[in-house]
Amino acid sequence: MTMMSTEMADYSDEYNTSYDYPEDSGICNKDSINNFAKTFMPAFYVLLLLFSLLGNGLVLCVLVKYEYLRSITNIFILNLAVSDLLSAFCLPFWTMHHLTGWIFGDIMCKVVGVFFVGYYNGIMFLTLMTADRYFAVVHAVYAARSRKTCYAVTASLVVWAISLSASVEHIWLLFGYYQQIILFFLIPLVVIVYCCYKIMNTVLRCKARKKYKAVKVILCIVIFFLCWAPYNMVIFLVSLKQLDVSLFTTCETSKHIDYAYFISRNVAYFHCCLNPVFYAFVHTKLKMYLAQCLGKCIKFIERQQDRGSPDWLPSAPSHLKC
Repeated sequence: MTMMSTEMADYSDEYNTSYDYPEDSGICNKDSINNFAKTFMPAFYVLLLLFSLLGNGLVLCVLVKYEYLRSITNIFILNLAVSDLLSAFCLPFWTMHHLTGWIFGDIMCKVVGVFFVGYYNGIMFLTLMTADRYFAVVHAVYAARSRKTCYAVTASLVVWAISLSASVEHIWLLFGYYQQIILFFLIPLVVIVYCCYKIMNTVLRCKARKKYKAVKVILCIVIFFLCWAPYNMVIFLVSLKQLDVSLFTTCETSKHIDYAYFISRNVAYFHCCLNPVFYAFVHTKLKMYLAQCLGKCIKFIERQQDRGSPDWLPSAPSHLKC
């Protein structure tokens, strides 16, 4: 399994078996956490899957049908949408995992690790988008000469290669934890904070209307990291528990960490269906095209309801009609 699939399996295996320990046995009873996961996680994953498929599917349709795909911003948005859909692909398997335990075998366990390819892609592409805004706003003259489509395509390929490499199984589980925290959270956070600081300084000195887009991009990035920061903090606490740090190995503390793990992970995964909203918020034309697509879908459904049956159903023979 990949590092993060192993992590999920370790947690779930711990909770998928119920035990009836006496209170004074000295063994930590985690049946309540097991019940919590089985009750709330499947429903959450189903909702997340539906929203992600609808939102990211619409974004892909709009980009392919209406937008200029050679635009650097659109290239990054396209990769973000594909990454989110890649992550959404794994959610049905995780839903069954929480309901019945893992029943799909070792091969599928490796396959669903592509969720974290999408996750790593999301962080790196958002970092690239922030850096791109930084050059476009702070170094506008230089960016006008150097922002080329080939660079965006090359950067996208490098990001996919890094994500795939980072998702392979690690012999030492703790290495995977710290890889995620340092390489896919702290370093991007430093880059993004620096770029946002420089962008805001430039925006405050300039009243050009086009700079407003940069501010919206920053807001979207901030919301993304608010979604993922708690999860990375909990992952750090989990690593301390794995290292048998005494403060984090008591039963009560371990339960709190486990609850925090499930809740923060759900908040983090929610970004898969939030990203389409952010795209529309940042991209004025994309927002207009999404509204058009939704309008067409609604009209199509209304027409089918008025007709009483879908177009693809065969009509009755003429001699049987009333």
